[in-house]
Amino acid sequence: MHKIWVADDDNAIRVVLEESLSSSGFDITTFSSGDDLVERLKTEQPDLILTDVQMPGMLGYDLLKHINNNFDHIPVIIMTAFTDMQAAVDSYGGGAFEYIPKPFDLDEATEIINRALEEKPKTKGLKKKAQTDIIGEAPSMQLVFRAIGKLSNTNATVLVQGESGSGKELIAKSLHTNSPRSDMPFIALNMADIPKELVESELFGHEKGAFTGAVDRRIGRFEQANGGTLFLDEIGDMPLESQTRLLRVLSNKEFYRVGGDKPIKVDVRILAATHQNLHNLVSQTKFREDLFYRLNVIKIEVPSLRDRKEDIFLLAKHFLKIHSDSLGEELRVLTDESLNALHKYNWPGNVRQLENICYWLTLMSPTQNVKVQDLPSEIKEYEILEPSSTSSSWEESFTSWIKNAAVNVDKGLLDIANSKLEKIIIKTALDQSNGKKNEAAVLLGLGRNTLAKKIKELGI
Repeated sequence: MHKIWVADDDNAIRVVLEESLSSSGFDITTFSSGDDLVERLKTEQPDLILTDVQMPGMLGYDLLKHINNNFDHIPVIIMTAFTDMQAAVDSYGGGAFEYIPKPFDLDEATEIINRALEEKPKTKGLKKKAQTDIIGEAPSMQLVFRAIGKLSNTNATVLVQGESGSGKELIAKSLHTNSPRSDMPFIALNMADIPKELVESELFGHEKGAFTGAVDRRIGRFEQANGGTLFLDEIGDMPLESQTRLLRVLSNKEFYRVGGDKPIKVDVRILAATHQNLHNLVSQTKFREDLFYRLNVIKIEVPSLRDRKEDIFLLAKHFLKIHSDSLGEELRVLTDESLNALHKYNWPGNVRQLENICYWLTLMSPTQNVKVQDLPSEIKEYEILEPSSTSSSWEESFTSWIKNAAVNVDKGLLDIANSKLEKIIIKTALDQSNGKKNEAAVLLGLGRNTLAKKIKELGI
């Protein structure tokens, strides 16, 4: 029977984990602090440690460091309610086997524990910690953070996919900043901004006289990024003939400048991003299939803002503070009504649009407290009507709501409708049970942890 030690200052968490993991066949010992666990290590050792981050005395990251320095054969799983990207980077960078954001599903936690016990112990070299300013608490962003954390000590090629304005370049910069190449150049190039005939010159440079207007030798982006990272944004817009040359460079690690006759060796990590579906472009013969598979080693999906609306307040607060400081203006504060209006909006321009609106509010809002009437017209005019109480049946009301919603959104209607329905049903169950989550979970036919997760996702 595997011995699992759990360190968490929350008694309820310890009780739930002890009951659940014991029923799964583990020998569980719990500790209310990291210091108590370290003291116990002097006389015996477990097969795995599950630890919280914020505890009295020794923090979870300090406990992780102690384990790695003295008992590096013991896998450590970090649990934390502080679900930002720095937590993920610090966890994986510190040598944790896995990072689990709270609240978590007990079945998922058990699966991770089993996987950690089955895998062979690895030497856990501590990685350099880097700061990051990516903001997000939504479950969809936790997947992004965990991916960046896991990739923080690698040179893997990564394809970042997401809508325009969702933050793809910020993700790419974080991948570079938290990589072994962080001290070397990060060079970004947006393929959609370059005329077709200049793409190869931009990428590989050119020799003097290579073409009309080439009055001097030019160093291309590959040479500029040597030893570091080259970020190719909107890779789906790269011309086919340039894709062929790019593939050759990725295969051979060398290229020729336009008009040159000497091969140039480079060591460059490639990160690429696109808002397009590259699978579709491949099927339309607009993108090389072999290049797609060369770039798509690891894919990170960046969620749209409409899929992470619980982050709107955090993001808006962050952007309002930045623009207040840079413009020397009084810090603007969103009222509950204005924040509700931002939540209703569909955000076709994603996080970039929210940042622009916060800049606009910093300059244009007449008072410190931003009211609904102070918001830009596109926010005020956007409204999805609630179901009409005069309709003869809920089906008619819902049909009316769907028709109205379809006019106001460009895509994602099914997700919007499902989210709204889920929210109504869960709120009804919670009302029926007077807020008792266990009873509500039984009524809904869900596990308690699954319900807790949905309550957080839906902002109930």
